[in-house]
Amino acid sequence: MPESAIEQHEIDYRARQIRLGTWVAVGVILIGAVRVQLDWHGGPLVVAGMLLAGVSQAGLALLPWRRYVNAAWLPRTLFWWWMANLLLLLAFCAYDAEALTVYPAGVMIILASTAALAELRSVITFGALSVIGYTCLVVSRDHPVSGTLAALTVALMVGVTWFCAQTASNRRRLDRARRRAEGKVEALLEASSDAVLAIRDNGGVTYASPSVRTVTGYDPAFMTSELLMDITHPDYLATSTKWWQAVIDGGTGYTARAESRLRRADGAWIWVEVIGTNRTSEAPLYAAVISIRDITHRKELEEELTRQAFADALTGMPNRALFRDRIEHAIARNRRCGGRITLLLVDLDDFKLVNDSLGHTAGDQLIATTALRLHQQLRAADTLARLGGDEFAVLVEDVSEVEAMDLAERLLAAIRRPLRLGNRDVVCSASIGVATAKAGDGEDGPDPGELLRNADLAMYAAKAAGRDRYALFDPAMYAGILREAEDRAELEHALARDEFVVHYQPIVDLPTSRLIGVEALVRWQHPERGLLGPMTFIPLAESTGLIVPLGRWVLRQACEQLAAWRDEFPAAAAIRVNVNLSARQFQHEGLVEEVAGILAETGVDPHQIVLEITESLLMQDTDTTIETLDRLKALGVRLAIDDFGTGYSSLSYLKRFPVDILKIDRSFVDGINAEQGGDATLAEAVVQLGRALQLQTVAEGIETAEQWSTLQDLGCEFGQGYLFARPGAAESISEILSDAREHETAS
Repeated sequence: MPESAIEQHEIDYRARQIRLGTWVAVGVILIGAVRVQLDWHGGPLVVAGMLLAGVSQAGLALLPWRRYVNAAWLPRTLFWWWMANLLLLLAFCAYDAEALTVYPAGVMIILASTAALAELRSVITFGALSVIGYTCLVVSRDHPVSGTLAALTVALMVGVTWFCAQTASNRRRLDRARRRAEGKVEALLEASSDAVLAIRDNGGVTYASPSVRTVTGYDPAFMTSELLMDITHPDYLATSTKWWQAVIDGGTGYTARAESRLRRADGAWIWVEVIGTNRTSEAPLYAAVISIRDITHRKELEEELTRQAFADALTGMPNRALFRDRIEHAIARNRRCGGRITLLLVDLDDFKLVNDSLGHTAGDQLIATTALRLHQQLRAADTLARLGGDEFAVLVEDVSEVEAMDLAERLLAAIRRPLRLGNRDVVCSASIGVATAKAGDGEDGPDPGELLRNADLAMYAAKAAGRDRYALFDPAMYAGILREAEDRAELEHALARDEFVVHYQPIVDLPTSRLIGVEALVRWQHPERGLLGPMTFIPLAESTGLIVPLGRWVLRQACEQLAAWRDEFPAAAAIRVNVNLSARQFQHEGLVEEVAGILAETGVDPHQIVLEITESLLMQDTDTTIETLDRLKALGVRLAIDDFGTGYSSLSYLKRFPVDILKIDRSFVDGINAEQGGDATLAEAVVQLGRALQLQTVAEGIETAEQWSTLQDLGCEFGQGYLFARPGAAESISEILSDAREHETAS
């Protein structure tokens, strides 16, 4: 494994110490040779031997010690080398009586070398042997050595030995601390998710963290720049080379980031993020630090999110966002040649019934099968997308209008084929809207959003024409939508500007013609078209949802007016106000709370308020309807079934609803006459049903005295119609109440 910078420093240090000790030994030998040559007699052989020893030592100094400093045999070899030098020094001083003073100096050199390289035990051993050797030399001398000088020399040698031992001990502690620190760093790097490399500018890898194995699967000891190039994906090789050169040329501190793909040792390709920082001029690294992080999971997640953003989860087809992009590209491709772009919008008919009756699993199966059938009818160059729910879109290029219609017919036929869902065979149909445009129309070609809108309008036209068919877009369709949008905006402005008014039609007691209540009817006081009846705006309000705030406003106005009448006329305490609830308003989640709030704010008696709902509304989601009716009844209001007899209520259902009043539809009243009793019989049946269920009956649309008389004979209690009064402003009811007060006063 490549050495770290600290390890390289230690290797260089030990190699230098060995060479230094060797050259010092060479110097000492040469000095001894000079001494022998000048002062000894008959010593040429000795000098030659010493010179040979010096040359041998010099040869040792020239060895490549960096290669051997970590070898297992080196400590033992150094020990015997120092021992040999000590014995040579001892022999030289024993032979030369005048060289005794050289011995301590030579010993100190040997001890200094052991302190730099050997263990504490070796330093103490050589120190003890040196003192023993000196003692032997002093004792064996013919001329006695001064005891004081000998004692001081021994003390000096002991002190040097102690100092060298301390040096060796400190070095050993520092080595242990360094190794612990390195071990901690290595452990952290091994646990790191990043592989860290130090690479010199010439490509040499000087360090590879243990986490290299985790990221790449390769042994860090064999990690080289050549291996990195080999495992880089060919598509990213040029980019990676350019990135590496930018890091090296960027200067000290320059950092660059890149993404690449690497082949792991097990053959798997992974995505990696590589960060390089130039430290080639900074000691002790002199290399670029490269961090490699495995981002495969992140890239896969990004790809999955991208796929989800642009693909339908159920069918895998393009979704609305991607389909719009495909339209833009198709327009761009065909702009120069003026090619034709055709869009077909496919919407399944009554798909909700499949979900409600067979479950969503069956619905998903139907969607997936329909997508496959549509795809089978298309060319390879055509685009099929699922825009959402049961809506598909097809984009085709370079087809004529006739070919587009033929394609629409084929798609309809493919969808009509029976499909087995669970244990049932289902036959489905669809409505298709077709819109075409030339890519060269306009400066930038047709707008994708406009093309989608045109196909959508054509699709709704196909549904309105009876479904299971296609329709071609006609500009008149857009004009109709614009008119509807304008009407909606005008209706919203009318609500905001209080252009609506409430008129009231009296409800009377048929035997006495006495006023017992009024029905609140909304009118639109249009600033240009005058007073408009409900049929001109109620259907639009119902379809757009504006009926909810409009109905709330009517109820509030009626309650406030009732409160005003009650304060002004004593007779008003006995009358009731009927307010119609539309289907959309009845299904509004906050209806009960809104009614309760209006009653509390206006302070009217809830029993004076009658909420009218249609008979057909009662048959929708019966359990929920009964729950809503019970909650309204709990407020104290009364409930009436409007237009009774025109729906499909059965007696068993009617008994379940907490209603108080049945209103006989005017269609029954219109046909009442003396000669023909069919409608009279129906009206009588409703009256008798009301009596059986202990409900009040109110006849609507009474216009003749004959109808009035017949209804009295049938036992109907109350009625309303033009015979008694047309709907009018609140002032007209105030006049009736005022007349009633004067009549009571006169009586």
